[in-house]
Amino acid sequence: MPWEYIEDGVTSDVTFRASGRDLAELFTAAAEATASAMVEDAATSVAAVRTVPVTARAPGLDLLLLRFLEEQIFEKDAHGLILRAGDVGVEGNDDEGWRLRATLVGEPIDPARHALAGDVKAVTLYGLRVERDGAVWRAEVTLDV
Repeated sequence: MPWEYIEDGVTSDVTFRASGRDLAELFTAAAEATASAMVEDAATSVAAVRTVPVTARAPGLDLLLLRFLEEQIFEKDAHGLILRAGDVGVEGNDDEGWRLRATLVGEPIDPARHALAGDVKAVTLYGLRVERDGAVWRAEVTLDV
């Protein structure tokens, strides 16, 4: 599994670690962990009925990931959508900044079909990091629930 929840994070929140062979895979795994914090079995219970394009810029990869996941949470709060990552593209560097172009895919939350897991309110800055570890990209994210 490219992500896992961890117990040594903030006790009132949900913390996960995600990994990927590249930044697109890492961001996709982080979005999957976020969706699964909102709806149980998000990978199998959320149909790709709607698409939402996302673009973001940030000076660092950690803030770019935060902005991406915040967009996922915003769509839940503003439009009642549970979304997972579709196509994700990340480019840039630390000198010129980072850019994201992605598509979130999903559907309106249906309590008859989606077992709600938690109400994710935000991505926190606490312990937020994105780093390269050899050939693998890793992130740690804490969600305010």
